[in-house]
Amino acid sequence: MAEEHEVDVVVVGLGPGGEHVAASLARAGLSVVGLDERLVGGECPYYGCVPSKMMIRAAGALAEARRVPELAGSAEVVPDWTVVADRIRDEATDDWDDAVAVQRLRDAGATFVRGHGRFDGLGRVRVASADGEQVFVVRRGVVLNTGTAPAVPPIEGLAGTPYWTNRDVARVRALPASLAVLGGGAIGCELAQAFARFGVRVSLIEAAPRLLGPEEPEAAAVVEEALAADGIDLRTGAGVNGVRHDGAFTLDLADGSTVGADALLVATGRRPNLADLGLDSVGLDPKARSLATDERMRVTDGIWAIGDITGKGAFTHVSMYQADVAVRDLTGADGPWADYRAVSWATFTDPEVGRVGVSEQQARDAGLRVATATTDLASSSRGWLHKAGNAGLIKLVADLDRGILVGATAVGPCGGEVVGALVTAVHAEVPLATLRTMHLAYPTFHRAIGSALANLG
Repeated sequence: MAEEHEVDVVVVGLGPGGEHVAASLARAGLSVVGLDERLVGGECPYYGCVPSKMMIRAAGALAEARRVPELAGSAEVVPDWTVVADRIRDEATDDWDDAVAVQRLRDAGATFVRGHGRFDGLGRVRVASADGEQVFVVRRGVVLNTGTAPAVPPIEGLAGTPYWTNRDVARVRALPASLAVLGGGAIGCELAQAFARFGVRVSLIEAAPRLLGPEEPEAAAVVEEALAADGIDLRTGAGVNGVRHDGAFTLDLADGSTVGADALLVATGRRPNLADLGLDSVGLDPKARSLATDERMRVTDGIWAIGDITGKGAFTHVSMYQADVAVRDLTGADGPWADYRAVSWATFTDPEVGRVGVSEQQARDAGLRVATATTDLASSSRGWLHKAGNAGLIKLVADLDRGILVGATAVGPCGGEVVGALVTAVHAEVPLATLRTMHLAYPTFHRAIGSALANLG
């Protein structure tokens, strides 16, 4: 019979948000148990955001060095992936060891159990670990932060082949001569470009008509042009009928053509880790794609959810934001509560794509009276000075009835940074008349925001 323990809160899943909730509640004096069968810290530091951005930073340095002849003379560029692989192992992941993160959690006063947790009825969480089974009976509630895993499409022949997901890419120490990337979302585009800049022959296959489906079409077009300039073979609107592997990969496309490569990266999205949580025992649907939460991150009485499984954006910063909301609710604070009007994100291709709020199409679908404006970043003062690698744009989406911005996109060398000013505008609902009076430093990429505002009319 499993031993039972009574505690205030159990946090199931210790990605960035879950770790933050567990540590914060423990520091507030609650008895907290944090559960995870994988690494404390989650996908982001070990397999996602951090390793991939190290790859992208290194690839960007190579790209800048190759721009020297256009700007400053000459340079010899000799890529060496082992420098990147060593940095990921030593600086980012501690060789995929979470001992530091576990100790940080314990130092905050929380109890850590490595194992799989699932509901055993309301207010009860059963944990299977190396030490056997335990049941935790909660006084306040359970916080779910179980995240997502790579989604692998049911393509004939794919199962059983040695394909990669982002988790495998983070551990790569020797580059293949050629790589096929299946999926043209943010992860697929970022990694395809990084590998291409290290000299890998890359084919990027996307079933949809264009890359970066959630982004504005104008932004996707800029990125597609940049990826093609890096030598990537782009196949959009290309379904895959089958995959074969006989030492190398062959992808059979729906149009009858084939793509061959030494390695295959599957980057076709993520699936929520909800199926084996015992949700049915607490009246929730284990087949759900996400868990609906209220403004306090409550799913139902005694259950909170944060992070990817809430469907509000699979971003670390959203998980951390929601974590603070849940902590406030669990400790009796009086808000502020969750508000998703100005969710922002960045895709770290070169050029970067920064985005906040709704797209033009989403605004029109919502019935708003919409005005849009776009300005070319390369034609701006800073773009002209920057020269090589200056492609980009700024697009604004305004609600004319309220006289505010409801969405914006910034594409360019610093797109993820430039969008910060636009996040403030959307979040605070700054009137367009006020935005037009801003002093924007010359010559910065931000200054192009003023040009876009002028184009709104």
